[in-house]
Amino acid sequence: WYVEDLGSTNGTYVSGRRISRRVPVNNGELIQVGSAILKFMAVSDVEAAWYEEIHRVAIYDGLTQIHNRRYFEEFLDREVARAQRHQRPLALLIFDIDHFKQINDRLGHLAGDAALRLMAGVVNRRIRREELFARYAGDEFVVVLPEADLAQAEEFGGQLCRLVAETELTFQGHRLPVTVSVGVATLDENMHGAQTLIQAADSALYRAKHAGRNTVSSSNPTASVGCWP
Repeated sequence: WYVEDLGSTNGTYVSGRRISRRVPVNNGELIQVGSAILKFMAVSDVEAAWYEEIHRVAIYDGLTQIHNRRYFEEFLDREVARAQRHQRPLALLIFDIDHFKQINDRLGHLAGDAALRLMAGVVNRRIRREELFARYAGDEFVVVLPEADLAQAEEFGGQLCRLVAETELTFQGHRLPVTVSVGVATLDENMHGAQTLIQAADSALYRAKHAGRNTVSSSNPTASVGCWP
């Protein structure tokens, strides 16, 4: 493939160099014609990039850029089957932003979106490769912790809760008062699959809310711990 300038007024540039004759163009190079900048890609690479983008859209949440509910459910099904087969521990955390509706009502939905995106970015930096962080629904998020028992999962929940509370999040000059409540559950022999584990974590989240928010609660009903910074 070649690019040639045929006497244009504004000139033609390849990767920032103005050309005056036919020059070869390589995959990924930028071609500037007037005020327009084009990226050259071979047909095979365009198709590969297209399929990669389709795959990314299918498994990632568009707002927060973390995994979405569909991917989470598939991941959790696999991890539950693995944990039950090999009798290994598995923990699930469900958490949401405290008083999220008030952020939307007071500062607008763009601020609410910013709170979700910024909070997700803070938490995502804490997640290890073998773990999973995903957006579950609205302002609800989940973390899957393979090989974690209840004590380890409760400790992680406390770290997550404090991390969010201690991080200053702002949007257009306004401080976003973001804290989270966390529900923790672990897989046990009485559970019949992923949905039972989700229900246990969701019940723990409900208790965290009623314990005053900015709190971690677990499937052990007596374990509700405030995580004020």
